[in-house]
Order: sequence, then C-alpha cells, then structure tokens
Amino acid sequence: MRKLLSVGRKEVRQIVRDRRTLATLLLVPAFFLLIYGYALSWDLRHVRLAVLDRDRSASSRSLISAFTNSGYFDLVADVTSESEITSLMDTGSIRIALVIPPGLGRDVLAGRVVPVQVILNGDNANTATTVMGYALTIVQTESSQYQTQTAMAAGPPVMAVPRIWYNPELRSALFLVPGLIAYIMMITAVISTSLSIVREKERGTIEQIRMAPLSPSAFVVGKTLPYFVISFVSAIVIVLVAMALFGLPMRGSWLLLAVTMSLFLVGALGLGLFISSLADTQQVAFQIALLASFLPTLLLSGFIFPISSMPVFLQLLTRIVPARYFLVALRGIVLKGVGWSAIWDQLAALAVFSAIVLLMASVRLRKVWS
Repeated sequence: MRKLLSVGRKEVRQIVRDRRTLATLLLVPAFFLLIYGYALSWDLRHVRLAVLDRDRSASSRSLISAFTNSGYFDLVADVTSESEITSLMDTGSIRIALVIPPGLGRDVLAGRVVPVQVILNGDNANTATTVMGYALTIVQTESSQYQTQTAMAAGPPVMAVPRIWYNPELRSALFLVPGLIAYIMMITAVISTSLSIVREKERGTIEQIRMAPLSPSAFVVGKTLPYFVISFVSAIVIVLVAMALFGLPMRGSWLLLAVTMSLFLVGALGLGLFISSLADTQQVAFQIALLASFLPTLLLSGFIFPISSMPVFLQLLTRIVPARYFLVALRGIVLKGVGWSAIWDQLAALAVFSAIVLLMASVRLRKVWS
C-alpha cells in the first residue's frame, strides 16, 4: 500500500510540474464540450428569407409577419422580381423565398383558395426538409385564421406550394457527397504534408538541408508541389467517382472547379507544413493534423450542422475553417452551376487562408533554419 501511495504522490508531483499536461487534462475536455455542445444541434434559427409580395395588402403583411415573428426566419430581402430571387439563391444569400400572388387579401375574404409559392434552396437536403416543415406549418396556421372567417371555403384559404431548387428530390447524396469530398481532401492533404518535415527531423536529414543554398520559402514550395499534384489528381478522381456512383451533377465550369480545389488544397497543404514545423515526432504531427483537420471540417464547416444556427462566437470561429468556404463554392459549382461572380468572396477567403498558412510555415521554418 505504501508503495502504491509513493508512486501516486510521485505521479501527482510530475503532473503538477508539467503544466501542459495538467492544462490538457482539465481544459481540453471542457473546451470540446463547449464548442461541440453548441455546434451539434439540428435546430434551425435565423434562416435567411426573401419575400416577393405582389399583393401589398394587410393579409400579405400578416403572412410575412407570421414568418418573421416565428423566430425561425430573418427577412433579409424584399425583392420585386423572381430574377432577384435567383441571384440571391445562387450566391447563398437566402435559403427560402416567399412569393405572394396579387389579390391574396381579396381572394381569401371571398373564400377562394390562394396558392403561395415557397421556394427552397435544396443544396442541403436536411436543412431544406426542416425549413420546408417550418414554412408549411406557418402557412397552415395563418390559413386557419382566414378559414374561421370563411367557413364555407372548400379548403384552406392559403395553400403553400413548395418549389425546391438544385435538388428537387432532396436526395441526401447531393448534400453529403460535396461535404465528403471536402472532408477527404482536407484530411489527406494536411496529414501528408504534416509528416514531411518531421520525417526529415527524425532521420537527421534536416541538418543537411539547412546547409544547402536553399531558402525556407523555396523549401516550403518544393515540399508542397509534389503533394499538391498528387492531391489534385486524387481530388479529380474523387469527383469523377462521385459523379459515376452517386449521381453528383456537374452544372458549372470545370475550370472554376479546378481553381477552387487548387486554392483549397494549397491552404490544406500549407497548414500541414506549419504543423510539421511545430512537431518533433511524426506521432505528434499526426495527432495535431487530425485535430486541426478532422473536427473543424466535420463540425464547423456547415457540412452537417448549419452555421447560422450556431452561437455567435462559434460562427466567428468557423471563419478560420477553410472547408466552410470550399463547401459553399463546391456546392455552388456542381449543384447550381454558378459562375465566378457568385463565389468570388469564397475564393478570396480561400486565397487569404492559403497565403497566411504558407507565410506562417515559412516564418516557422526560418526559426528552424537559424
């Protein structure tokens, strides 16, 4: 018993001295609970709504108020034509549009059935299904008020007619496959380069490289280029396989898709190089690479859980997750067929991320060089 207590006291002293281990044991679990406890939620809030009100009556305003007061929808645009809805839907500025026909107020008072069009963005099948449920419930609730006034009506005075764009059948594959492409690309790219510099350290060849007439920037580019070519070819193969096996459409430009994937891969490879410059062993580098690529890409990119429903601090955190921008661009290209003008901001964000991580890797390597 005394030996057990002695070993225990010794281990406690070592843990107290090793503040990094103590902080890991105490703070990391709480941090993960805080982050993913908020992120893992199927509830939807702040769904961006556009309204095309062709009636401009008290009845139409009441229907719009029912949407905005429900707590699920945020009115972000009051449009005047369907072309504006198309533009907003293509850029991802809205997820649902409500089209109110002329004569709504007059017809419901006369006991006639009025179809109200609900246009949904179907690129995310789970979200679209939930949003459609919210919209139908609100329209039915609002319709019941008019039905009380016009009891002779043959049916509900206001009837929602849903239209789902980009994925009319709400096939889950069209929602999951783009996310899986981003997920696979991110993990393979980060892990492949995260082990490269560490491997040189473990083998002792990093000292020979330091003595060569080679700058850190050139070393970073030389390390990245082979992995970029391999990862790019692998990404194209993944897309082609997804098209063949899962029916993934390709409605946009292949050139735009290639540029988007290139920017994403450069950022992922640069992140792997930065991790590799920090770690001393391949095991540590592998663990950090998984932590930096696996969890953010899966949970904080909008792959599974909508970002708009997360708390504000998590929404801010997602801005440093490159898969967030890549997913928007990828779904826009393959599902919507959008052009450069619709996703230029996503491409700019990917370019900025790539430049920052490559700069960080170069700066870190300069310290290793010196």
